[in-house]
Amino acid sequence: QVQLVESGGGSVQAGGSLRLSCAASGYTSSVKWMGWFRQVPGKEREGVATRYTRSSFTYYGDSVKGRFTISEDNAKNTVYLQMNSLKPEDTAMYYCAATAKWLNVVNWYSAKEYSSWGQGTQVTVSS
Repeated sequence: QVQLVESGGGSVQAGGSLRLSCAASGYTSSVKWMGWFRQVPGKEREGVATRYTRSSFTYYGDSVKGRFTISEDNAKNTVYLQMNSLKPEDTAMYYCAATAKWLNVVNWYSAKEYSSWGQGTQVTVSS
């Protein structure tokens, strides 16, 4: 069992930046991938970025490539999402997720591949 706790959400104007953090605890040695998803009311959860832990291998959603960066601090069991050049359409609840499964380019963005989830942190971008 892996527990995830997000922090760092908030409100920012378009063009601004935020950094989200996700601290993992529990059976973290089982985790292969940690990622970020976002969701707005009435829509499915969208894969934003994911990272193969203890490596530099990452996947990003097309809508955030070049603006968002996922990174990790292994010593702290923490994954970060640096979000730059934020747009109003980035407004959503952001969730951290983790999985022990092997992911690839065709399934990394599917929420059903992840077994552990945080409680979410709200990001609001105003125009």
